[in-house]
Amino acid sequence: MRLLPKIHDLYVGKTVLGTVLLTWTVLLGLDLMLGFFTEFSDVGEGNYGMLQALTVMALSVPRRAYTLFPHAAVIGSLMALGQLAASSELTALRALGLSRRRLSLSVAAALALLTGLMVINGETLGPAGQRRADMLKASAKSKNMIVAQYSGLWAREGNVILNANGGEERVKDGDRWLELRDVFLYEFTDNGRLKSTATVALAEHRPGGWLLRNVTRIHFADAAVRQTHVAEERWNSKLDAVALTAGAEKPRYLTAAQLHDATNYRLRNRLDASELQEHYWGRWFYPINALALCLAAIPFAFGTLRSGSLGKRLFIGIVFALGFWLLQTQFVRLAGVFKFDYRVAYALPTLIMLAVSAVLFKRRSG
Repeated sequence: MRLLPKIHDLYVGKTVLGTVLLTWTVLLGLDLMLGFFTEFSDVGEGNYGMLQALTVMALSVPRRAYTLFPHAAVIGSLMALGQLAASSELTALRALGLSRRRLSLSVAAALALLTGLMVINGETLGPAGQRRADMLKASAKSKNMIVAQYSGLWAREGNVILNANGGEERVKDGDRWLELRDVFLYEFTDNGRLKSTATVALAEHRPGGWLLRNVTRIHFADAAVRQTHVAEERWNSKLDAVALTAGAEKPRYLTAAQLHDATNYRLRNRLDASELQEHYWGRWFYPINALALCLAAIPFAFGTLRSGSLGKRLFIGIVFALGFWLLQTQFVRLAGVFKFDYRVAYALPTLIMLAVSAVLFKRRSG
């Protein structure tokens, strides 16, 4: 029953939530202002006007909020504890017998609520809003409802290699599909010999699979070459639009499920999936990192509460937490270069950070 929230837990949590939300709002506002200046340079292309630019920015808010939350959580939680310390409320709570561990749990519980909401946002509103924003911008700048354009695509599915000179993702009347133009299909045997080639004028990926139009295929046998032509044929392939365009789209805009599917496709065909794996495991470690960063910085809010060095300690705490965030980023980059497990790259800096924080926590006097 000791884990049930008390009135002081609710008070600390309320203070932390309020300060984090305020910090979050300020950071998000600055980010939106900078983003709008970038969007403003595209205003005037096609039907892309000021209203469309504002709508695009509004649709990107969930994705931007997801990205900025860890930074806002660190800064906001430390500012909240600093506010409590400055008004001697933190000293009063400690005088009542509340341990630093209990106060830290109160902060962590409040942040866990926002972190959980951001995890859900990162899989729903964030990618969907950014996708919708890209669709709106592309359709406003183009008259034929092209969502995104691609060129020089290469993909592999089993013994078949696909190359497309160009393609678009299109939307019409709520229907969405991928079109590839001037497609070449190279099919090989299991021992690596060329079995056939096909020239496809247009390939469409619909919910039911691939539809190839105007297909000219050349079959290679041991002592003969045969050519066939069909106006339309179905292609039974596990290659889907997400796997095909994952390299062209920004992986951070995909959901974890899409990243998982695209990663499996690349690994199944012995292709490089390191960038997709980096973002996929980053999604799983996102809540752990957000909470760990805040817990690691909390010891800097304690110490000799009556001393005049609180502002200095809060500044060091923020630098400490964000410094380890940058350290983890470097570990992730090293994982991509030296090809070791991304889970290790994400977990190791966090464990080191928490270990150092635990030592500092014990050394702080209350």
